[in-house]
Amino acid sequence: MADLKFTVEDHPTQEDIRTVINKLVEYNNDRQIEKDVYQPLAVLIRDNQDEIVGGLVGKTQWGWLFISHLWVAEMLRGQGYGRQLLLQAEEIAKQRGCSSAYLDTFSFQSLGFYERLGYERFGVLENFPTGHQRYFLKKEI
Repeated sequence: MADLKFTVEDHPTQEDIRTVINKLVEYNNDRQIEKDVYQPLAVLIRDNQDEIVGGLVGKTQWGWLFISHLWVAEMLRGQGYGRQLLLQAEEIAKQRGCSSAYLDTFSFQSLGFYERLGYERFGVLENFPTGHQRYFLKKEI
């Protein structure tokens, strides 16, 4: 073990990233009754040219829906598309056996949007980025 070296990689390969994740999943599975299995989730809005004009990306895991990204093109904002994306993701998550959802957002993004849809804050990081906050929210679905 004395010949180990640390490397900092600004552009790690997908294979290297996958190796770290797979090793962690193996570790988790050895210590949990419920296996660490996640299923990716994407709900997309496409225009008539098949271009993506909105979408939600996340995963379901251990009975939870995690929403990592939600975006709607500026020309479509304020018309209920974001709400529809979120509600569809929650419905799919329920079909997958989930009972809760979580996400994070920034003070310059959509905190009020999520709160209006029943998400509650459970944490905040101050000055992330500087002058702003990063909020963590959850909801029973």
